[in-house]
Amino acid sequence: MAGTTKRISVLGATGSVGDSALDIIAGSPERYQVEALTANENVTKLAELAIKHRARYVAIADEGRYDDLKAALSGSGVAVGAGLSALEEAAAMQVDIVVGAIVGAAGIRPTMASLKAGNQVALANKEALVCAGDLVMAEAAKLGKPILPVDSEHSAIFQIFDEDNRCEIEEVTITASGGPFRTWDQRSIAKATPDQALKHPNWSMGAKVTIDSASLMNKGLEVIEAHHLYRMLREKLSVVVHPQSIIHGLVTYTDGSMLAHLGAADMRIPVAHCLAWPERAPANTRRISLVELGQLTFEAPDLERFPCLRLALDALDHGGNLPNIMNAANEIAVAAFLGGRMTFGGIPELVERTMLEMQKRGESKPAGSIEDVLEADKSSRVVAEQLLVHIN
Repeated sequence: MAGTTKRISVLGATGSVGDSALDIIAGSPERYQVEALTANENVTKLAELAIKHRARYVAIADEGRYDDLKAALSGSGVAVGAGLSALEEAAAMQVDIVVGAIVGAAGIRPTMASLKAGNQVALANKEALVCAGDLVMAEAAKLGKPILPVDSEHSAIFQIFDEDNRCEIEEVTITASGGPFRTWDQRSIAKATPDQALKHPNWSMGAKVTIDSASLMNKGLEVIEAHHLYRMLREKLSVVVHPQSIIHGLVTYTDGSMLAHLGAADMRIPVAHCLAWPERAPANTRRISLVELGQLTFEAPDLERFPCLRLALDALDHGGNLPNIMNAANEIAVAAFLGGRMTFGGIPELVERTMLEMQKRGESKPAGSIEDVLEADKSSRVVAEQLLVHIN
């Protein structure tokens, strides 16, 4: 592939992962060419990015912003679309890599559209695997192409996971920073404000992902992802809190060897790996100095203070549609917390109550199609909103 320009589409181009991807692309114009960009509603930034990176096509999820986007790109020659069908059109354009960085369940259909079109997917959208992992991985298997994980933790594991000797893998460990409340007591965590929850000690991310990191739901979602990405049983997956965020993942083999991936807390590193794969390419990313770091520390996660991690593990143990239900409830809970309608301590309460209610209704059975997944997502959100009024 050396010397060949790769065509790249970025779904969710205006978010933090999109920023990282486009920074890498801009740093190596001889290697990468932007084909399509999408965003949810940020017309101004999307138009600026389209012009800067010479995109052929852009799509905005919010159909009401179509005219604004069209006007912003008037005379540029960039084709414009709006709505879910436009996102899927962008995802299905024939390219070398689609970076899937749409936040939330909204990324499921575009991810499937990318795969069905035969595109290599570099996936940052956790929910595609959490909500529809069996279906997504089955589609990827038809292509004979691995899904390239953009998350720093899963990129780390991908790079040290010996697929040819997977039967010799004893354990896969995902690291967690512990978030801003790592040392807080349970009572203080429950009363935390949005401003406090959004102050992540190591990473710069979007609001939803940052809140998930503060609750450790992010780690629960990543364990579910690992189950699908690496076909690993739940009992072979673990989480360890590592405040420095230097080791991003570990794989332990049956001979006692433990391989670890180290890197700075810089999302451009896993993005650069995905874009260049199966090669490696120079990138202007942050480097680490072990001498300057001095020491790396590790702790067990506290499931009492961070019940969202426990709920995610329970959902994986149960299987079926329960991870999807849990994710939908969590999205409602995080939005309610950020909107001042609920305390931070109410997030796990709402998630758990929604999971129990949907199980009672018999709605947690496995999904047979993406339509089933999205219908369960929709009904779970309705139930969560109904339950929300009973939670502080």
